[in-house]
Amino acid sequence: MSHRNARLTLYGRLILVDRVCSGRPIAHVAKEMGISRPTAYKWVRRWRAEGEDGLYDRSSRPYATPLRTPPAREEEVCELRRSRKLGPARIGPILGMPPSTVHRVLVRHGLNRLAFMDRPTGQVIRRYERDQPGELVHVDVKKLGRIPDGGGHRVLGRQAGRTTRTSMGFDYVHSAVDDHTRLAYSEIHADEKAATCADFLRRAAAFFTTLGITRIERVLTDNAWSYRKSFAWRQALDELGATGKLTRPYRPQTNGKVERFNRTLLDKWAYLRPYTSNSERSAALTDFLHTYNHHRCHTALAGKPPISRANNASGQYI
Repeated sequence: MSHRNARLTLYGRLILVDRVCSGRPIAHVAKEMGISRPTAYKWVRRWRAEGEDGLYDRSSRPYATPLRTPPAREEEVCELRRSRKLGPARIGPILGMPPSTVHRVLVRHGLNRLAFMDRPTGQVIRRYERDQPGELVHVDVKKLGRIPDGGGHRVLGRQAGRTTRTSMGFDYVHSAVDDHTRLAYSEIHADEKAATCADFLRRAAAFFTTLGITRIERVLTDNAWSYRKSFAWRQALDELGATGKLTRPYRPQTNGKVERFNRTLLDKWAYLRPYTSNSERSAALTDFLHTYNHHRCHTALAGKPPISRANNASGQYI
């Protein structure tokens, strides 16, 4: 595809050919269109040989690369990377190859970053993203210990904090993340029972509706009982016109977007600072969600916040 400052697009090349075919010298046409003579001759020559099809851009990739590393050699590099998690500087001496060549092979096979791989198996992680908002919503629950009044061990220290946390119980943070936009909605509840999960899903759908996501097609969850066996959960799905989908057992990578959100939730909210009470931490959740959805740069969205992909453009960057 031509870059935005290109002198000749497909339309411009057609104009070039039309002017040359009218009998005008190629040198004159090239000068008035701001291109060089060799460029003008190239496109005219392509048009004469192939017709209009010859005016389209072509890949600059060579037809053959005889000096490329043999496939068997590349497989040896990939096997060492997957099995031993070695880098180019260590794989190179083992196989008698320059580290730069090893790095190029790893890039070609998507193994140049360990983050791209599943650590136990060494397999490249397949990442996916739905095309439209609402096609898939990830739902999960994060369990957090409640904070006693006066603060827990993060405020008082391990020894003093141990005496204040007896029988405090847990908070259950229910979260829903839209697969395409990464918009997130969370609530804190005292349990993760079926009725709680179902009511949370209804409110999450209402939240997404306010941002232009008017229909949820599928909801992806783990294999918790509330999602597998609950009639209340199924009823909530039916009311929304959505279908439920479960991850494979013990495969949280499938539900990775909300799992990654949970990690951000802990770093940027739950453990961001030492809270002196549970109510203080709970009150800070609203500000965190607004920052996450409207202002936090998301690496998967080219550095833009999730709201940039929402349907209601008027509600962006509030």
